[in-house]
Amino acid sequence: MSLAIVYSRASVGIDAPLITVEVHLSNGLPCFNLVGLPEASVREAKDRVRSALINSGFEFPAKRITVNLAPADLPKEGGRFDLAIAIGIIAATLKLPKDKLNNLELAGELALSGELRPINGALPFAYATTQANRSIVLPRENAPEASLIKRANIIPVSQLLEVYNHISGQAALPLFSSQVKDIQVNYEQDLQDVVGQGGGKRALEIAAAGSHNLLFTGPPGTGKTMLASRLITILPDMTDEQALASAAIHSIVGKPVNPETWKHRAFRHPHHTSSAVALVGGGSIPRPGEISLAHNGVLFLDELPEFDRKVLDVLREPLESGVVNISRAARQAEFPAQFQLVAAMNPSPTGSLNDGRCSSEQILRYLNRISGPFLDRIDLQVDVPKLATNEFSEQVTNRGESSQVVRQRVITAYQVQLERAGKTNAQLGSKEVQKYCELSKEDQVFLQNAVEQLGLSLRTYHRVLKVARTIADLGQQPKVQRQHLAEALNYRAFDRMLAQLTNN
Repeated sequence: MSLAIVYSRASVGIDAPLITVEVHLSNGLPCFNLVGLPEASVREAKDRVRSALINSGFEFPAKRITVNLAPADLPKEGGRFDLAIAIGIIAATLKLPKDKLNNLELAGELALSGELRPINGALPFAYATTQANRSIVLPRENAPEASLIKRANIIPVSQLLEVYNHISGQAALPLFSSQVKDIQVNYEQDLQDVVGQGGGKRALEIAAAGSHNLLFTGPPGTGKTMLASRLITILPDMTDEQALASAAIHSIVGKPVNPETWKHRAFRHPHHTSSAVALVGGGSIPRPGEISLAHNGVLFLDELPEFDRKVLDVLREPLESGVVNISRAARQAEFPAQFQLVAAMNPSPTGSLNDGRCSSEQILRYLNRISGPFLDRIDLQVDVPKLATNEFSEQVTNRGESSQVVRQRVITAYQVQLERAGKTNAQLGSKEVQKYCELSKEDQVFLQNAVEQLGLSLRTYHRVLKVARTIADLGQQPKVQRQHLAEALNYRAFDRMLAQLTNN
């Protein structure tokens, strides 16, 4: 009896659970059985492994071969187990050193020639392997991405024969030299690219400092999209943990992670025809959607009323929880979705409220495509007006502050929030809002009267307080005061527009 055990890892969400590849050779009619709940792509490994072994100069054993992928109740997919299965067959035949196999985890898809092709999810694989104190054997194309894990021992390979020679001791392979450096995050865009729109830029600063969701409302051509795309330029740098979490999501969907730009925040801009599955994720085999690809970054929804109302409403829970749970009959997966929402829209179907081409009823039907509960989750609603001709010419020479200047104020306010509550103001719970956003009796009455006039919900009431807290932090004020509340209430442009149309 010949038995070999090789270690590999599956891909479940952003996790990489350990898979034990057990290979058993026994006498009997030659056959190749693969068990352990393999998907079709894994079952096809039998033909890839056979041809790869023969073309690499190995003799394929004419015995009964049984390969078990344990645990048996975890579905396996993809070609990532090819290399582990092939090495397991060689080990069961030629008796490779067990101590070498015990300290390695292998992943890679085999070509029929024996060459190795890259896999998806190399980053979570490398992280889990490092936590288990083992070295990782990966295709050479995956090595730069896996090297983002600083303590990872990565052995990059190009051929099946190289792996055999390394394990058998005939030709040891060197560890991959990490190319990850401390990089300075720079973006091509800058706030100075936007002409005028001081109110919109101020709202961006508040949104960046407190991680608030933001809605721009205004006619076409006023700079809403330009403002939204500049938000990432004033956000604080991600920590290594945040950057790795974001990179891991891109890794499992097959998007290459560049060590030169891996700390750049994501800016996702899905089209308004996107489905609910495209936004939040899903499928028979759960995959992350746009909100997870925007984790620790920005999700920009342009032409907001053109999105299907049901599609927008599926964002409500992730906006509150920061995660999305996808459940199917046989699969469950949880993906992080701590993104910052920025949306833009025209105030009417024709683009302007005052062009005389739409009645109040038509405008209300257009605006009511966005549900109230969804709007409740947007902290800042900002009007982006059309610039006058003379104002445009004046602003050509005076573009305002650069992103770098604004970003320094954002970082200062951001650090104040972390030291006070360990989180940003947008993430404060109701008890924390009462603790950190305490008002005087006069200011409390002022805010209650404003909420009643605008018809705001309790959730929106708390969001106004959070925005006021951020404004106070930007002004380095220890307490929320009347002027902070007044400015926070001023960022309810959509609510005021609805109230005005309803009264008319």
